[in-house]
Order: sequence, then structure tokens, then C-alpha cells
Amino acid sequence: MATRIVYTDLDGTMVGPRGSFWHTADRRLTASPAAALLELHRAGVALVLVSGRTHAQLLEAGRIFAVDGAIAELGSLVSWHGGRETHLLTGDLPEQFAGRTPMDVLAELGIVDALIAAHRGRLEWHEPWHATHSADALLRGRVDAAAVDVWLAERGWDWLTLNDNGAVPATARMTLDAEALPPHVYHLMPRGISKGAAITWDLARRGLTASDAVAVGDSVSDLEMAPAVGRLWVTANGAAVDGMAARLDAVPNAVVTDAPMGEGWAQAVLASL
Repeated sequence: MATRIVYTDLDGTMVGPRGSFWHTADRRLTASPAAALLELHRAGVALVLVSGRTHAQLLEAGRIFAVDGAIAELGSLVSWHGGRETHLLTGDLPEQFAGRTPMDVLAELGIVDALIAAHRGRLEWHEPWHATHSADALLRGRVDAAAVDVWLAERGWDWLTLNDNGAVPATARMTLDAEALPPHVYHLMPRGISKGAAITWDLARRGLTASDAVAVGDSVSDLEMAPAVGRLWVTANGAAVDGMAARLDAVPNAVVTDAPMGEGWAQAVLASL
């Protein structure tokens, strides 16, 4: 079946260094992502942003790229109609906390403070972008996410998981130890929340199936989109990350682009039309 909708990660995938839509990974100017976006809209294919960014951040980006919807906070919040309609996915948040946001629960239980204290110098809030999240705690540093999940389970918080959303440049505002650099961004959130689960929910809302959809991403968290779509494109920069090759071997519908970031994104979009 022809592609009817493209779900795309934003940072490191659709946009390149410093969030630029007009620069390649090595900071050369390029018009190829913009040309591919134009062809996608001309073909009448819907575009949905899927990102760790907040709803407000994606709403602004969505206006620029003329998207048809957005999935924020790594799969927590689905929005459409220009952000006027939203649906919060809370995953495995315990029943006793029903009706509350995961971030409210994390704050009440002191989980993030305990986690940072246990990994002092290696983990901190991803300031200032963490402040407006409702379903996940946005952190940065360098830790073993699987080991953190074990740590959480040992304390009765096995309904939570730490998702690695890829590397970010180190900046002067960070207070991390040297061994935690270059840092990664992490999302502490209830299990059962993922980009893939959110795509499945959104496709059902639209009356579409996985075979109608294509996804594009660059990080480990983006691999979760694969079961929800007919094909997952992974940009070359994401495929080059340590450990990603082995993970990709287990994703039969994943294809790696020839180029990184925006140029790779353009290849994925044009091949899907």
C-alpha cells in the first residue's frame, strides 16, 4: 500500500545541528530536507512529529513544518487539530494514581531526587527543558539505563523505566562529572509508554493501519516505532551509535539511510512517496 502518513523524530533526524533544517551533519547548507518536505505535502501524505520535546515545543515546530499532528514526551501525549485536541497516555502508572500526571506522582514519591542522588555527578535534570513535562522526567548525563531499571525495581518502582533518547552536546550549564560527558538525554517514565504505542493509538484514531505508515528516527527509543509501522528508516548518524547495529539486526523492517540527519531524512521521505 502507498504511504499515507509519516511519523518522524525531530532532533538528529529531521533537523540537524542546533535544530537547523538547513544544515547537514557537518554544517554545510542544504535544501534537500525542505525539498523533500514540499514533495511530501504535494503528495498529500500526513506528517506527524514524534519527539521527546514537550507539546508546546512541538506545536511551534508543527506550524513551521505544516504537520498534521504531534506525539510529545516520547509517546506520552498525542495531539491533533493544531494542538487543540490531546490525549495523555500514562502506560503502567499504578491504578492508585489514576487521574494524575506521571510527573505529579514522581514528585510526590521523590523518585527523581533519589535517582539523581544515587548517580551524583552522572545524572541531573535536563534544564531548562525539563520544567514543562507532564508525563516524564527529562534528565541528562551518562548512566546504564538497564542498571537504572534494576535499581528502580529493587525499590518497588518497577512500573518505571529509563529511556535513552540519544546524545546531546555538552554545554557550560551542565554540572556533570567528566566521565558523564558527552551526555545523553533520558526520559524517566511509566512502562507501557513509547513512541510505538502512541503511533498505534494515533493510527487507530485515524482509521489507518501500520501498513499505511512509515517512521523515521535516529535513536534507541525510535526503534520502538518499528512494530507500529510498515517501515522504519534510521538515519545514518543514529545507526553509527555504539550498540545500535546489533539492535537494528533485531528489527526486520528497519532500513538505514545513506546520509545522516536531514539529508538522510530527505532520502527516507522521498523513498516513501
